[in-house]
Amino acid sequence: MSILKFGIPKGSLETATVELFRRAGWRVRTSSRNYFPSVDDPELRLSLARAQEMSRYVADGVFDAGLTGLDWILENNSEVVEVCDLVYSKVSTNPARWVLAVPGDSPARCAEDLAGKKISTELVGFTKRYFAERGVAVEVEFSWGATEAKVVEGLCDAIVEVTETGSTIKAHGLRIIDTLLVTNTKLIANPTAWADPWRREKIEHLALLLQGALKAEGMVGLKMNMPGDRIEEVMELLPSLQAPTVAHLYNSDWLSVEAVIQESVVRDLIPRLLKEGATGIVEYPLNKII
Repeated sequence: MSILKFGIPKGSLETATVELFRRAGWRVRTSSRNYFPSVDDPELRLSLARAQEMSRYVADGVFDAGLTGLDWILENNSEVVEVCDLVYSKVSTNPARWVLAVPGDSPARCAEDLAGKKISTELVGFTKRYFAERGVAVEVEFSWGATEAKVVEGLCDAIVEVTETGSTIKAHGLRIIDTLLVTNTKLIANPTAWADPWRREKIEHLALLLQGALKAEGMVGLKMNMPGDRIEEVMELLPSLQAPTVAHLYNSDWLSVEAVIQESVVRDLIPRLLKEGATGIVEYPLNKII
């Protein structure tokens, strides 16, 4: 039996990824003492790896496919197939971006103003290419963490750091002068695995269901019965993903109406539907929208 080796990011996305797999149809169990989560699919072998290293493992064939950020694909110059984007909206509503930041009292207003200065970052390779493309000579050093504190303490002149809202950077008295990259999570594949028909089909199967689970986030199904002569008023109220499904009830002038809508509008919508004569309103969760 063929087995697909798949890498799950260890760290901040680990819990969200396991939950995403659950909603997509796979039950994954992790352990703090084990880097090989169990999964109820004999065709899958899961491994945990740092997102920073994932693209190298996939490119080298250690994994057939995996999840990692665009930032680390670019940092490692990894030759991988980018199968699809996976936007983890429940992790954050803001896109992650790598920014160039300096002390609030720094005279620097752009990258060119940092010529001859020291830059601290985890994203060393990408940062070096960023400055080289602009013809700006700088010293780029690797940061193991607490990067904001380094510039505050005068250990470097500027940092390149990932942020979502910029609040942590501002809290340290720093000022963003440029955005180097907006990043997101991607499902990537090893080129050789992608060329294999069975592995490609399995990866595409995973991508389809994982994207379907993400698309269903924040959405619910709504069913109700409605007098036939009030259907037009109800149609005006329903902000459906597509046109609502309407069917006649057996031996009745009443209609059954079903729609997929944003969960956030339900609390205001249901009282209005009741006023229009709706009865038997049922709200139900969605795992996937394909």
